[in-house]
Amino acid sequence: MSLFKDSYSALICNDADEKVYRTNQLIKYQKKDTGPLCEVKKMPSPGRPIKPKLVSFDRVPKRDKSDLGMIKNIHAICHIEFNAINLALDAIYRFQEMPLQYYLDWIKVATEESYHFSLLKEYLEELGYHYGDFDAHNGLWQMSVDTDYDVLARMALVPRVLEARGLDVTPSIKKKFSGSKFSRMVDILDIIFEDEIGHVKIGNYWYRYLCNNRGIDLVQTFDELIKKHIGSNLRGPFNTEARLLSDFSRDELEYLETVSYTHLRAHETLRYLVCRLLLE
Repeated sequence: MSLFKDSYSALICNDADEKVYRTNQLIKYQKKDTGPLCEVKKMPSPGRPIKPKLVSFDRVPKRDKSDLGMIKNIHAICHIEFNAINLALDAIYRFQEMPLQYYLDWIKVATEESYHFSLLKEYLEELGYHYGDFDAHNGLWQMSVDTDYDVLARMALVPRVLEARGLDVTPSIKKKFSGSKFSRMVDILDIIFEDEIGHVKIGNYWYRYLCNNRGIDLVQTFDELIKKHIGSNLRGPFNTEARLLSDFSRDELEYLETVSYTHLRAHETLRYLVCRLLLE
């Protein structure tokens, strides 16, 4: 048996339910070693169902406050959680020379993301819809492609930017659903929010571990990676309480609050908007 081969098998699986099943099977490695390494391949796109159809960001279905608009919001969150499964699986498969605890941590992330996806998929079905009924985008996976060259870049930018952005925006998303006929989403978002604090905390731990091992400055390196991959500084507002719970240091939060958040390069605006998708 090999954790890396099994993670790859789940990653390239095209059937959503089978991907969830294969991801949850990785729990068996909590009491075993990872097994032999395997060849690491470029992954321009992970396994996914034929639907949803992937379109450019500006062609993603508009989501107003109508019932259908709210359902489209649920579908968009469901798609984000599906991508999150793949991001976690790739973090296991791609970086095969990390300490054992790294893999145990990311198995935890992958299985929790699969649970979030299943909750949302089942709720859509209760509402008479299915995952794949609405067009979606592939922006979140692009960060995985962009950071496949270094585990430090991956830890810096997926949990500490993409997932941490989820901590920032979830309170606003909850307000959209609170008091509506879709108020069950508040409970689902509470589950996701609590788990995501743990996921960002895991990312923070391994980012610091890697920076310390390489003898490089945490904040300066993060700033350099943000500018390299995002194009400019991140834009707030930031959920300071949730970020502190996920082990962002006060120095890092001060950095985030004091840098300029304007002047994104035009070709990077789309990628940043992906992180803010559900606030629009």
